[in-house]
Amino acid sequence: MAYWLVKEEPDEYPFEEFRTEKRTAWTGVRNYQARNNLRAMAKGDEVVYYHTGKERAAVGTAKVVKTAYADPTAAEGDWSCVDLRVGKAFRRAVGLKEIKADRTLAECALVKQGRLSVVPLEESEFQRLLELAAAPA
Repeated sequence: MAYWLVKEEPDEYPFEEFRTEKRTAWTGVRNYQARNNLRAMAKGDEVVYYHTGKERAAVGTAKVVKTAYADPTAAEGDWSCVDLRVGKAFRRAVGLKEIKADRTLAECALVKQGRLSVVPLEESEFQRLLELAAAPA
């Protein structure tokens, strides 16, 4: 099993909407490295859902339920998407400042490759995000 973090603008597709829909195709990725990360995802991989923009916080989890296939939103080019099933909303959002200050997370791909919309996480990083999300605010 592998671990990933996907980013989305909360005013484009908030985690609450994902929770309502329960499953979504993760489309629209137009960066080659992020696309390759999508292609590396396997069914059952765990995912952290991260709100970008002004919020900049990890807010919940998801699971990969369908591996990479041609992105139907791409008018041209070799782009891929995966299907995700919603997991759990975090008890509290874990903000980027907190992530950067945490010894386990300070070197994670979210911090080091901040412009990518799909990044891998180490298992220890995924578990640490879950711990922080469960802690009192």
